[in-house]
Amino acid sequence: MITGVAFAWLSLGQAVQGAALVGPCETMDNSVPNRYPTALMSTDEKTPNELPGRASYTQFADRYAEQAPVKPHNALYERPATRSLLGAVAGLDVLDAGCGPGILSAELAGEGARVQAFDVTPAMVQLAKARCAGLAVDIAQGDLGRPLDWLASGSVDRIVCSLALDYVEHLAPTFQEFHRVARPGALLVFSMSHPMRDWIDTRTRGSRTYFETTRFGLHWGGFGEPKPWVEAFRRPLADIFNALMEAGWAIDRVLEPMPQPEMKAVSPALHAELAQAPAFICVRARRV
Repeated sequence: MITGVAFAWLSLGQAVQGAALVGPCETMDNSVPNRYPTALMSTDEKTPNELPGRASYTQFADRYAEQAPVKPHNALYERPATRSLLGAVAGLDVLDAGCGPGILSAELAGEGARVQAFDVTPAMVQLAKARCAGLAVDIAQGDLGRPLDWLASGSVDRIVCSLALDYVEHLAPTFQEFHRVARPGALLVFSMSHPMRDWIDTRTRGSRTYFETTRFGLHWGGFGEPKPWVEAFRRPLADIFNALMEAGWAIDRVLEPMPQPEMKAVSPALHAELAQAPAFICVRARRV
């Protein structure tokens, strides 16, 4: 649970170069889109030497694993959109990069895929192994910000990375590694927070411009107490797409998803806001 930079591999545990650390901020219930309160800048350097994904999700891995399968933001919004871009997977080798508690890995294996999965958070790896027990899923601990050296070159037909790249500062090396492990013509499908959506929210940008990468933190509501402090990166759309194409991927389709109709009955306020503006962006690219 990394844009035209040098090929040196930078862990998110290393210094955050060129990124502003924003926080502390007001609590966000991530089941309800942001209401754009004023951000507070902080010089607190407690967390820049930790991996955002691992540090964040270790706090509430069990709660996330229990609620994410049915939480409207996931089950009725991001996950169906991401899954729609993957297509049929029966008989294919699929990499689930940043697999979390294995929700998508289990689904894909149930449809006949051979899945390799990994996550940076040890607790998530254990939860994924439990969820995927008995299925054709091989799960490892790994960091999206480092080489995927346990994976052979040209070994997968599909790569899916669901809401994990927001925790990676430098995307270019990650997209390059995805290109290495993918077979010719393979598809990469990933989802991220929408850069403009996050820009509109002053908590995520602080005083920085749209064109800068910002590391920000929020207390997430919606997963019980204590509310976890979750850090991520906000970056401009061009940085995402240029890093992707420079790594040898051709963009095939982009979704700014609409909520599923069923969400209207479950969470009408969330449905109304997501029907007005997207929270995430989902991308499909083909290896060239």
